[in-house]
Amino acid sequence: MAEHTESDEDDSDSPFLDRPPIETARALTLLAQGDVDLVGRMPYSSNATFLVDIHHDGLEAQAIYKPEAGERPLWDFPDGLYQREVAAFEIDQALGWDLVPPTVVRDDLVHGVGSFQLFMPNHHQEHYFSLHEADDTYDDSFRRICALDVVINNTDRKSGHCLLGSDGRIWAIDHGVALHHEFKLRTVIWDFAEEWIDDEICDDLWRLINDGIPAATAQRLNTLERDALITRATAIAVARRFPVDDTGGRRWPWPLV
Repeated sequence: MAEHTESDEDDSDSPFLDRPPIETARALTLLAQGDVDLVGRMPYSSNATFLVDIHHDGLEAQAIYKPEAGERPLWDFPDGLYQREVAAFEIDQALGWDLVPPTVVRDDLVHGVGSFQLFMPNHHQEHYFSLHEADDTYDDSFRRICALDVVINNTDRKSGHCLLGSDGRIWAIDHGVALHHEFKLRTVIWDFAEEWIDDEICDDLWRLINDGIPAATAQRLNTLERDALITRATAIAVARRFPVDDTGGRRWPWPLV
């Protein structure tokens, strides 16, 4: 297996950098049914994470494969973090925000069952800090990521988990340690603390609350996790303000990027 490192690549080296966006339904078919060739293991990941080439019905792309067999055991999360990767995508879709790349479960790959997420060609040097500090171009997307992280109780929103795609959109990745029933939010996105949440975001939150968790997502979570998700969504929709870190900095992940 070839060793793959992001630092070895220039943006222009990616064969998919200029690829037109893949419509979500077609991307899900590609992920679920496509033929797969392993490219290599991604660096700097605490769990086994693989880049793969995938092709189906004349469409070619790349994907990120996170097998359950490569998960490092955690004391506060059960095995099966890959299910949380998929659940985060499903919640994002229910909200209508399209922040999380299409993600499915595959059980027929070389390292066994795991999450399978469309790799979004991106500008590797950019991340939340560099983009937010430059100007406010992407702040509406970051506000939605901030709200999403509260809803899914993300414990690891690093700056580098916000990607500037070659399609000009912001993408949010790495949600394996999310959706715990105990409030464990850790994020670098505190710049909107106490800011008023606009009607559009609140309307989406209330739709999720009223419609309920998607059936497929509900099966990935236990009762406490399902109840806590709706409780968090309701809390932020009622408060209509982004939360504040009042813990003295303990709600920041490490490393920050």
